[in-house]
Amino acid sequence: MRARKILNVVDCHAEGESGKVIVGGVGQVPGETMFDKRVHLETYRDDIRQLALFEPRGAVWHNANIILPSNHPEADMGYVILETTEYPAMSGSNTMCVATVLLETGILPMQEPVTELTLESPAGLIRVRCQCSDGKVTSVRLINQPAFCYYLDTVIEVPGIGQLRVDVAYGGMTYVWVDAQDVGFAIQPSEARAICDLGQRIKEAAIEQLPVSHPVNPAIPGISILGFGGPLQRQGDVVQSRNSVVVSPGRCDRSPCGTGTSARLAILHAKGLIKPGETFLHDSTTNSRFVCSIEGVAKVGTYDAVIPAIAGQAWITGLNQMVLDPTDPYQTGFTLSDTWMTTQTPKEKDDQNP
Repeated sequence: MRARKILNVVDCHAEGESGKVIVGGVGQVPGETMFDKRVHLETYRDDIRQLALFEPRGAVWHNANIILPSNHPEADMGYVILETTEYPAMSGSNTMCVATVLLETGILPMQEPVTELTLESPAGLIRVRCQCSDGKVTSVRLINQPAFCYYLDTVIEVPGIGQLRVDVAYGGMTYVWVDAQDVGFAIQPSEARAICDLGQRIKEAAIEQLPVSHPVNPAIPGISILGFGGPLQRQGDVVQSRNSVVVSPGRCDRSPCGTGTSARLAILHAKGLIKPGETFLHDSTTNSRFVCSIEGVAKVGTYDAVIPAIAGQAWITGLNQMVLDPTDPYQTGFTLSDTWMTTQTPKEKDDQNP
């Protein structure tokens, strides 16, 4: 066997959402912080993301994470998140996968019944509390960086729909949130394709009409993702709701989405619909669940913010050595418009980069 590159990968999912964890084969990545390393990977080594996530090795619903040493004195480890169209500053489901892989493979020591970790994401430090039993991580509870709202109850014009009321909030990625009932969705698995098609249209309209800039790090992208929120059901201090997050290029998040939940908690708190200390049960299109709460309040620049806590579980599904043969015509993979919405083949890449 000849190999131009070999990546050591632990396949994992968190509440249904894929989160491959690349534990070896990348080597050193320059940068003082994980955000610096994220920028370097995006600028100079995007072939790793394309190799891992594009076909024929990946798929449109795959995500990946690169485990890297952190320079932060408080961090046990760092990671950079790779998704099909971007490098998010943060991802809740991917963080659950990373924490689970670090402990269950022995990269970091597991302590039962509880292991506490501090991980550095590109968004900043993420405090993680893992419930552990018989060598298995049975729950990952993470404290996200603060989440805040850019726009509340703002009307945009969407082609084919007309006026639509939306909220825009940051929870590690910048979301446009839509009341699912306003567009006729009950958030059932059978609606997934329609949810994606409409969600992409709404997101594109929001990007054009609602400019945003992160108040602390302007390099964090603006609106890049969308969520549909179902009606709230309250019993005492427990609030429950369904949601479906549409990830570019146009597919449903299989989990309840950690950064989407964080953004939604900021919106609900700003509207007086949930308070710190109450429990928020957030269910996905696939009926998986995150158990969430607001740990406290904060400020991000001039914005009022909340500190979200998100809990779920991840499972390792396989161990894989991803090999790149030097004669393979698909060195960085390809995309087809049947699932990716756009087509990019090796020849087109050559044409774009003569």
